[in-house]
Amino acid sequence: MKIFLIVDDSPVIRKVANRILTDMGFVVVEAADGFEALEKCRYNMPDAVLIDWDTPGMTGLEFLEQFGLIEGAKSTRIIYCTSEIMVSDMTKAKRAGANAFMMKPFNRKILATKLEEAGIKNSGVATAAA
Repeated sequence: MKIFLIVDDSPVIRKVANRILTDMGFVVVEAADGFEALEKCRYNMPDAVLIDWDTPGMTGLEFLEQFGLIEGAKSTRIIYCTSEIMVSDMTKAKRAGANAFMMKPFNRKILATKLEEAGIKNSGVATAAA
């Protein structure tokens, strides 16, 4: 089964994403900020990451820059999640390794579309639309 890391300071966003991704067949790991996420990645590299653009102490962009230095990070797919359209930040995130972008709030259908866009395959479980 593939490992999906959710990085967001909002417990509600983590819970919603966790439920959707678990139902899709992923093993889900959560982190409340970029520092915790980097530590988890160093211990066990996930197959995919959903990263919020603004977490305490470290932005999503700063996470991407640090994440890219970890061995094995290049094969991990990244979805950069934001609540506002920030073209300059999204361009920087793309250069730093983001594979897709997703706006908050999101639902199962939107997340499934973004997974496909980022080239993330689920673990064989049907992805029914909500």
